[in-house]
Amino acid sequence: MSKGVLLVNLGSPDSTDPKDVKKYLGEFLMDPRVIDVPLWARILLVKGIILNTRPKKSAAAYKKIWWDEGSPLIVLSERLQKKVADRTPITVGLAMRYGSMSIKKGLQELHDKGVNEVMIIPLYPQFAMATTETILVLAEELRSTHFPEMKFIDIPAFYNKPEYIKVLSKSIGEHLENLDYEHLLFSYHGVPERHIRKSDVTKSHCQIDGSCCHAAETPAHEFCYRHQCYTTTKNVAKTLGLKEGTYSTSFQSRLGFDPWLQPYTDRTIERMGKEGVKKMAIVTPAFVSDCLETLEEIAMEGEEIFHEVGGKEFTTIPCLNDRDDWASILANWINDWAETKTELV
Repeated sequence: MSKGVLLVNLGSPDSTDPKDVKKYLGEFLMDPRVIDVPLWARILLVKGIILNTRPKKSAAAYKKIWWDEGSPLIVLSERLQKKVADRTPITVGLAMRYGSMSIKKGLQELHDKGVNEVMIIPLYPQFAMATTETILVLAEELRSTHFPEMKFIDIPAFYNKPEYIKVLSKSIGEHLENLDYEHLLFSYHGVPERHIRKSDVTKSHCQIDGSCCHAAETPAHEFCYRHQCYTTTKNVAKTLGLKEGTYSTSFQSRLGFDPWLQPYTDRTIERMGKEGVKKMAIVTPAFVSDCLETLEEIAMEGEEIFHEVGGKEFTTIPCLNDRDDWASILANWINDWAETKTELV
């Protein structure tokens, strides 16, 4: 059996042209694990409303952060792929859940190289329906339809792996070392509250009131995005020796009118500025690669909000991106798997 790896990130439009952005948003938002409403309602919302209003605005946002080489998320993911590949004898492929760099193409490239055992690595530290789950579900559908001879294994959410926490803390600490700041905000991508309840394998544990998220690990926590975000914050804060009251957790990028995870990042930034915080740093540990949400929504819109309410210094800490130590961790996970003799089922 020949082993290979497929790194999978979110994706990006092919360009900042509104037509490309519309195509990308259509695929993204029509995913039933992103907008989990009945098909008729999703079609009405996405194709009837969002795709007629949002593409131009989103295209303008992408233009603000687009690099000469292309989409930052794609470029950074490709750099990471190369560094990981340099550290392992295993074939390392790259795909995106949405967009032209599809998972099907990624699997086909591995197949063409003779790979029939695939480790799928969703590049998300925390599990969520709209990230990890949709990647694994689609991959299995593709395997069943197009690659029946392939066997898959995936890496579970790595939010609490000591080596991940160590490199994340080191990355944050390096930026904080010479930074005069009053508060560090850990901002995670938001999801609707109902996603948390739907992911509760016990169907009885989740309360979304703060009590269960901070309780001892339970089976429900394996798939609880909210718990995993707060645990990431707690572990990084402990590693860095952050004092209580100097850091907090929030959630960004809500859509629609249903309740999403709170507190909201934009309102938290506004509140802190109004309360007199003058120097603020923000980190986004739900992403391993900088993208629209980190480079535009946080670094630009967030800073604007902070300054409007009296804040003075707003520092955005980069994601792990293609750090050498992060690439080495991924390669170590791959190499550990490659050395096992157990065949996949």
